[in-house]
Amino acid sequence: MRIFKKLYVQVLVAIAIAIVFGLVAPKQALAMQPLGDGFIAMLKMILGPIIFFTVVHGVGHIKDFRRLGRLGVKTLVYFEVVSTLAMGVGWTMVHLIRPGEGLHAINLAVNPGALAGISKAAHADFTFTHFALSIIPKTLGEAFVGGEILPVLFVSLLVGFALSSVAKPDWAVFKLIDEGQAIIFKILAFIMRLSPIGAFGAMSSAVGHYGPGTLLYLLRYVLTYYASALVFVVVVLGLVAACAGLSIFSILSLIKEEALLAMGTAASEVAFPRMVTKLKQAGCDELVVGFVLPAGYSFNIDGACIYMACGLGFIAQATDTTLSASQWISLLFVMLLTSKGGAGAAGGAFVKLAGTVQSTGALPLTGVGLLFGIDRMLAVATSTVNVIGNCVATLVIAKSERMLDEDAYRVALGRGKATARPASLRESADRAGRPERDDEAMGGATPNGLSIPLRAGDKS
Repeated sequence: MRIFKKLYVQVLVAIAIAIVFGLVAPKQALAMQPLGDGFIAMLKMILGPIIFFTVVHGVGHIKDFRRLGRLGVKTLVYFEVVSTLAMGVGWTMVHLIRPGEGLHAINLAVNPGALAGISKAAHADFTFTHFALSIIPKTLGEAFVGGEILPVLFVSLLVGFALSSVAKPDWAVFKLIDEGQAIIFKILAFIMRLSPIGAFGAMSSAVGHYGPGTLLYLLRYVLTYYASALVFVVVVLGLVAACAGLSIFSILSLIKEEALLAMGTAASEVAFPRMVTKLKQAGCDELVVGFVLPAGYSFNIDGACIYMACGLGFIAQATDTTLSASQWISLLFVMLLTSKGGAGAAGGAFVKLAGTVQSTGALPLTGVGLLFGIDRMLAVATSTVNVIGNCVATLVIAKSERMLDEDAYRVALGRGKATARPASLRESADRAGRPERDDEAMGGATPNGLSIPLRAGDKS
């Protein structure tokens, strides 16, 4: 059937089979974990080059740095406002439903070894000085081997600024960047063919490890968290999108493959490469995609914010800890710091939650151990919300800056016909003051895989 040729359908079927397989044959399902780990590792392998080429290609053509400054300020303000709203939704839902009430978990025994590891990781990662200095790599090359997004973004911005300042329109470096970008996206296309296998391995091993007992244990909290994520996406992000003249349901339709991929692997980082391609194909200017999306994976992790707010509320209820209004406000400000950076990978939000508990001392660290067993189930929603939130942010900011080609956006949604080149490519060529490359020589395709019809008057 033709429908099974679609990637998102293949991923969805693989997830369904993995759940059944994990419940029926848990021991055999555990052996599937290397499939998921290998797929995630391959995608992480090309994250750095994709960010580098995308950012340098976008920033390198800029001549008006005031525009970039305005974009940066608007982006960071947007991130902080929406992240705070995400925490507010999680905090409100967990206090309305109160899933941890009556558990009296303060008396439960928790693995001391696990707590020691949690405490060590939390203490090591969560100081402002450490966070700020971790953005600056020791060498340019180290930024690409550490596996962190912020150092790569930092180096990419420096290279882009330098290129924009000194490069001339006819410099060969522009062609080199274009060709490098084409190679990286072709590698991405090869890897993405394996996404159903990766989703199957990750999901089946998770279900096989925790089993049906864990799916029932703390079910009320799991449902509370999923309800919080749903309310945030539909209501909060829906209103944000509506204010920009966009529909949240259209956006969800646009990125359904990427959302399902994040859901199946419980890691939002694996969807990043395809998000770059999809958003540029949907008409977002390359500068917006190259700046907002990588920054969003460190500063706009909405799913992680909901995770932390719900988790703190649940721990307080489960351990019979009473906090005053001023203590909750203090926790909110701490979360605004500890939620930044590094939560895109599976398990990242759990470490951030542990860091918040460790740094404030307002809640017993033993309460964090309660969520350790169900973290994988929660990470499914966390990663999915992270992907959706960053997609909405990129589209909304592009629309507000008039850097969204609405014709291309409608084409990506299947609601129109491609009649012109996307604005992002036209503007990049215009800013550079050089002719656009010969698309015919590339088979009519850009590095992101988007076929571009010739304009009227061009040679066919």
